[in-house]
Amino acid sequence: MRRLLLAAFWLFCHAWQPALADTAYEAHLPDDLATAPDLCARVPCAEVFPGAVSFSARMGQPPYAEAYGPATADGGRPRLGYVMLSTDITDIPAYSGKPVVTLIGMDNAGRFVGIKVLKHSEPILLLGIPETALQRFNAQYLGKSVTDKIEIGSARPDEGVLGVDAISGATVTVIAQNQVVTRSGAAVARQVGILPPTRRTPARFAPGHPQLAWQALVEQKLVKRLRVETGQVGLAPSAEPYIELWFGDLNHPDVGRSVLGERGWQNLRQGLGPGDHAIFVIRTAGGASFKGSGFVRGGLYDRVQLRQGDDTFTFRDLDYLNLYGLAPADAPAHTESAIFIVRSDAFSPAWPWKLVFLGNRVDRATGARTFASFDADYWLPASLLEGGRPTIDTPAPPWLRAWRTRPVGIGLFAALLVAVAVVHACRGRLARRATRRNKWPVEAFKYAAWAISIVFVGFGVMAQPSVTQVLTWVHALLFQWRWSLFLSDPFLFLFWIFIALTVLLWGRGLFCGWLCPFGSLSEALFRVGRRVGLRRFQFQLPRRLHDRLKWLKYGVFAGLLAISLLSMGLAETLAEIEPFKTTFLVGIRHRAWPFGLFVCAILGLSLFTERPYCKYLCPLGAALAVPSMRPVLRLRRKPDCTTCRACAAGCGAQAIDARGRIDPRECLLCLDCLVLYTDDHGCPPLARERKRREREGLPLTRIGRDGYFTPITRQPGGDS
Repeated sequence: MRRLLLAAFWLFCHAWQPALADTAYEAHLPDDLATAPDLCARVPCAEVFPGAVSFSARMGQPPYAEAYGPATADGGRPRLGYVMLSTDITDIPAYSGKPVVTLIGMDNAGRFVGIKVLKHSEPILLLGIPETALQRFNAQYLGKSVTDKIEIGSARPDEGVLGVDAISGATVTVIAQNQVVTRSGAAVARQVGILPPTRRTPARFAPGHPQLAWQALVEQKLVKRLRVETGQVGLAPSAEPYIELWFGDLNHPDVGRSVLGERGWQNLRQGLGPGDHAIFVIRTAGGASFKGSGFVRGGLYDRVQLRQGDDTFTFRDLDYLNLYGLAPADAPAHTESAIFIVRSDAFSPAWPWKLVFLGNRVDRATGARTFASFDADYWLPASLLEGGRPTIDTPAPPWLRAWRTRPVGIGLFAALLVAVAVVHACRGRLARRATRRNKWPVEAFKYAAWAISIVFVGFGVMAQPSVTQVLTWVHALLFQWRWSLFLSDPFLFLFWIFIALTVLLWGRGLFCGWLCPFGSLSEALFRVGRRVGLRRFQFQLPRRLHDRLKWLKYGVFAGLLAISLLSMGLAETLAEIEPFKTTFLVGIRHRAWPFGLFVCAILGLSLFTERPYCKYLCPLGAALAVPSMRPVLRLRRKPDCTTCRACAAGCGAQAIDARGRIDPRECLLCLDCLVLYTDDHGCPPLARERKRREREGLPLTRIGRDGYFTPITRQPGGDS
């Protein structure tokens, strides 16, 4: 048995390697991809623009490249359209929390002619759903225009909405990808005249106020902070940030006078032309520079930019002014400062905008650098704008759309979790109504929970939790917590809330033993094996061997956690030791043979021994066992349990030791021991007491919460 489990683990550590070939999962991109003038020398632009023979250097802001056809007789090069890199325009995160780096081709009329994913970090597209599914999804955009309203789901002709089919099991990924494609195309289309340029209402400032101290500016959100930690860029965590910036809008008199002083602000106003807008940026901590060490005169400040809606504003040397000092006496000390000028009619201080810091993130495992951006929002308070803030029609974030797409399923799933928790809270009453020979009150609940978890939770809504989510939580707590990442899958979000609460109350057993789809399937197969005549072949491992092998799953989890701190991508790949994707999400028929063989071996073994994967290999179970060491509501034991081994003999999880103690880390809450606890025929101490009372003619009273017959008091002149 031990050799079989170790061989299975070795097989899965090697089986994933062929799946990495020719995929875009965490593919290495050129280090200078974000800044190289010749985009198409770094990426295959010809693959997204059929018929193009040459491409221009990057131009415009946000940048794009022009695609040209074969030279004409007069030596000209007809422009066929445009090629753009999605991360030059938007960095909308997908389910992994990272953007899908996409190359997009668009013709002169604004129709999409090619889309290619260069890099993604979606583990579900690595070994779960094949990347060809994402390719087929992107192919739906070909021929559609930037003027079309494209949404995930069914088309709605009466509303002018064109629908594109989602990828089952990757809804959040495709919702984000839809926004990436449509926003990127629209941003370039506005620049080149396919769509009308953005025109935002100019700001009308409310009457001015006295100069404010720095702390007052911060409290009123007139000055904002952008802080990037070292861990966010792949460096060792440190108390000192990678960079800390403070910034604000100098157009409003309150902010301008407060930051620069009256004289400084008047001098700035005199130097601004019509339609110019000024912001200030200072660096108060960190060793990085927001100006950039590679800046040369006549070049671009490539470390900072502004984003307002789909528009991006960058700064050249002529857009820079020295900031010699800050007027507030309580202003923080700073090592770098600047005033940047936005020269565009598309920008308006009345609308929200973001300061974006651009940098490189280092992969700790390989040392490779990838482009990364970090931003902070800024919007003047409504009280400082005449008429208040303008009304903004912003698209719902991907996580909110995911919640809106399946309200009925989400409601049913939430009701299921509440019902299971409520019924399990009444487990004492259920157990007292059952006996060793008639466990139907408890087993009816268990069988119903298993069936629902397999059919509805597993194959239906595909909400099988995974250890990869635990690793993601750890990384989020260590580096950057983002609620949007965990809200992006409604079913898993609700499931994890349920798991977190019930693990603290009862231990991991309620999830692992009752609602885990794969665990329920494994248990169901074991019960089926009993029914079809395999009982004589069913077995439990010897206690000594079990006590050694049960630690294997903890080793697997610890290994995955350690690897994830070096390379999350490798950890997500090795997490394929979990058979969940193959079983519920993709199906054995659509996986490579090692994955199917692994699942078949586990399920086949489940016919003969109870939950072998759950007891010995599951890293998710090991992760949940850690907070299960001291649950609030434990199963009751009586003093006689230290010598009686009746419960231990019938414990399928082998969670009861020779002294009658229940290990909450291993207990799956089957409740068989709780049924025996109050059964006056099955529990040896209770059976002996029952027989004694029958011999002595004493009445049988009810069994109390302590597992014994309630005390009998003698009434004066009456029977006991």
